[in-house]
Amino acid sequence: MPETRLNEAHSSAPEVKMPPAGLRKRWFYVLPAAFVTYSLAYLDRANYGFGAAAGLAATLHITGAQSSLLGALFFLGYFTFQIPGATFARKHSARWLIFTALILWGSLAALTGIVRHFWMLALARFLLGVAESVIFPAMLYLLTRWFTREERSRANALLILGNPTTVLWMSAITGYLIEAVGWQKTFILEGVPSVLWALVWILIVRDRPSQAKWLDPEAVEHLEDHLAHEQGSVVPVDSIRQALLRPDVILLSIQYFLWSVGVYGFVLWLPTIVRQGSSLSMGQTGLLSAIPYLAAILMMILASYLSDKYQRREALVWPFLLISGIAMLGSFFFAGKSFAVSFVCLIVAGGCMYAPYGPFFAIIPERLPRNVTAEVLGMVNASGALGAFAGTYFVGLLQAWTGSSRMGFLLMSAGLIGSAFLTLMLPKRTQQA
Repeated sequence: MPETRLNEAHSSAPEVKMPPAGLRKRWFYVLPAAFVTYSLAYLDRANYGFGAAAGLAATLHITGAQSSLLGALFFLGYFTFQIPGATFARKHSARWLIFTALILWGSLAALTGIVRHFWMLALARFLLGVAESVIFPAMLYLLTRWFTREERSRANALLILGNPTTVLWMSAITGYLIEAVGWQKTFILEGVPSVLWALVWILIVRDRPSQAKWLDPEAVEHLEDHLAHEQGSVVPVDSIRQALLRPDVILLSIQYFLWSVGVYGFVLWLPTIVRQGSSLSMGQTGLLSAIPYLAAILMMILASYLSDKYQRREALVWPFLLISGIAMLGSFFFAGKSFAVSFVCLIVAGGCMYAPYGPFFAIIPERLPRNVTAEVLGMVNASGALGAFAGTYFVGLLQAWTGSSRMGFLLMSAGLIGSAFLTLMLPKRTQQA
């Protein structure tokens, strides 16, 4: 089993003895900065769902199908520079790449609230996706330089917690903000913080431990020796092309595509689904939409803790995805019949679809060496971007065509269940002799 091999690798690694006041600092410098950065990225991509629920289409005189396309265009842009961005982060600097991206996407997000024509808004959404396309693979690669195998699932989870945490407070606040100033000014107000945060990011974060003045030399040496030892157990891969064509990498890419169909259909259209089902105000819709993300935060923390403690990855991915898909199927059956039961299913689905992110992104650096890890992360996340485009566009389009959220639930359920079964098909991990 993959988990048995991981346990063997774990037992063969040197014991991590944390120097006093040394390596613990990483959790207070690197991860908070990464968390805030990813939170801002998620804020500026996900608030479109609230604009759509608040009448963006009516204000700009565009059709429901055009509104769905606007929500999805972000992900086409997001797809474009995943692998080139990951290569730049590996060869040059993830730190400076993310700094530049913060300024660009914050400006473009604010611009979304200013433009008044459909084609200009479509271009702004696409370019916003381009600006954000480098952030996730670059950030994940950065964490592989700062955290060991025994810590990686938790480090990944704390980064990705920026996703549900942001949507949690955004759901609670953005609805009332839209009621107070309108959706256009809300987009502007929520875009500016990214530009300001870029300055904080560049002052705090460094590309590798040896560049950080706040980390003791003893801690730097200990950490880099441990990371080098881990690489010794990974089978070498000679080229990026060879890595991207590996069966396990292709399977992970397809799996993440299907997973993202469910996640991003859920994220972008949850406020509209809740408002249509409950007939509440925008403020009340926002508060209700926040509940599934609270469940997501708790489940992510639990899954990542168990993953690192027992050094299990795949076994903590597929069960959560399967439960999430079944819960989404429950929402399909109860939508239009009982909003309360349908919403409980959405809470379960939301919590479980987010839970396995930490273990999932710990799989890749344990299967592939550092010289190709960034590009593989980029390819998998690019596949997720295409899945996000499909989920965002088709869930919104089905809702516009049918006037109901039921068919969207069915599509998201199929994506999540399919991703669970593909995880079970992942070939065993091989180790360097």
